[in-house]
Amino acid sequence: MTSRLGWFGRALPPLGELGERLAALFMLVVVALLAGLTLGHNTDRLEELPGLLLMVPAAIALRGNIFGALGARLGTAIHAGTFRLSMRPSSVVGENVLASLVLTLGTSVALAILAKGAAVVFGIAGSIDLAAFITISVVGGFLSSTAVLVTALGLTAGSVRFGWDPDNVTAPLVTAVGDVATVPALVLASTLVGDRWPVLSVTSISLLAIPLAVYAVVKVGRPGLKTILRESTPILIVGILLDIAAGITVESQLDSFALFPALLVLLPAFLAVAGALGGTLSSRLASQLHLGTIAPNRLPEARARAEILVSMGLAVPVFALSGLLAHTFSSVSDLDSPGTGWLVAAALMAGIVATLMSSLIAYYSTIVSVRMGLDPDTYGIPLVTSTMDLLGAFTLILAVEILAFT
Repeated sequence: MTSRLGWFGRALPPLGELGERLAALFMLVVVALLAGLTLGHNTDRLEELPGLLLMVPAAIALRGNIFGALGARLGTAIHAGTFRLSMRPSSVVGENVLASLVLTLGTSVALAILAKGAAVVFGIAGSIDLAAFITISVVGGFLSSTAVLVTALGLTAGSVRFGWDPDNVTAPLVTAVGDVATVPALVLASTLVGDRWPVLSVTSISLLAIPLAVYAVVKVGRPGLKTILRESTPILIVGILLDIAAGITVESQLDSFALFPALLVLLPAFLAVAGALGGTLSSRLASQLHLGTIAPNRLPEARARAEILVSMGLAVPVFALSGLLAHTFSSVSDLDSPGTGWLVAAALMAGIVATLMSSLIAYYSTIVSVRMGLDPDTYGIPLVTSTMDLLGAFTLILAVEILAFT
């Protein structure tokens, strides 16, 4: 039994469904804070390799963008009753796995090239060379992608087996694993930079593998695989550009983050939650559009307004928990923090604004995708998460600046 909520004109999701989403978001916060601890304890490494921080938001987001979209497409297949857990290249799962691996390679190299270009354009002194960027991006990308792919497939299988709603659990938990796996993977990959032979080998192999992968897809790839690659590549590149802009924003504040490493602990969790709230909303709206339960209207109808309300409501406890645990984790790890209340206030102030923006972006990116005849599962999550990395970094830094003068 559900109840009406005034002008929203529809019942809110059942409490059990809200519990799924809240539990997934809490797990995301804890896991993402572990990634933040990796950043907080590697400030020296970030300063030794100028420009590396440029790649961190984009590298984290790429895992969520590629595999979150994979999870959203498989979730839609579950809702539509077309899902079969098979790894054959001709199956839905097989096509998505192959597409994700090809996209991982291509976007990792693109990220490295764009990050190096940004370092030059914005005058980051002594930034590492292009081959080092490529090595860190490709090796770190493949190490983390393995963990994220296994997680995405496991969550999909679990949704079928245990009756979870994949739209509620896939986006936040894939994002969580992407966060906790990507940062250590990048730090580990950065240790290769001191030796030229691994750097030259990885760079050469990567640049050779891309045209071979493209040729194989064009010649023997199935239509579904080609469609995923064709639709995914442009939005992922746009996402990389947005995330590099986020990296530039964070890199410019590296001194402040080095002064209070607790801010670096909070950063991945904050960006992950903002992106996951918008990504989950986008995935839910996409499934409802596919099923015909909502229409792609210019203004949100009652069902869509209720979904947005739920996202805003979930944001308050989750962002408050992010600030609280960021201080706790930092204190336990002997990292300097500006204080519990200060971090909670910063996370809440920036988080509520970020969630409002992510909700609007999630709704309109999904609607525009449908109106243009594109798959909202492919476009929604990457656009939302990448945009929120930039806007989330901006709102968090703005909240930090405001609180610094109060």
